[in-house]
Amino acid sequence: MYDWFSFRTAIQGSLIFVCLLFAAVYISYQARFLITGPQITLAAEIPMLQNTRQITLTGSASNISRLWLNGRPIFTDPQGNFAAAVILENGYTVTTLTAEDRYGRTTTITRPFMYAPMNFMNE
Repeated sequence: MYDWFSFRTAIQGSLIFVCLLFAAVYISYQARFLITGPQITLAAEIPMLQNTRQITLTGSASNISRLWLNGRPIFTDPQGNFAAAVILENGYTVTTLTAEDRYGRTTTITRPFMYAPMNFMNE
C-alpha cells in the first residue's frame, strides 16, 4: 500500500527541504545590502548658525562604494566612519553628502549652514 514511501525517501525529502530552507535564509540575509541601499548617518547634528569658518562633519556610512562631500571624494575607515572638514563661505553655505553603492543607487544628505562672525552675532 505504501511502497512508494519509505524511511529513506522521508530522510532524503527532509534533507532537501532543510537545504532549500537554509539557502533561502542565506540569500535573504545577503540580500539585505541590496534591499537597504547606501546609508549615511551623521554622528551629531551641527547647528545651522556658525561663528567659526571651519566645521567638521562626522558620521558613518554603510553599504557604499563611494562617498562625496560637495562633489569631493572623501574616505571612510574600515568601520565606515568618516570625518570631513567644510570651510563655510560668508553667509549661507549648503553641504551635500552623497553616497553610492555598487549598484549605482545613491543617498544624499543636505545640510545648510550660515556663517556669521562672532562680532556680527553680538550686535
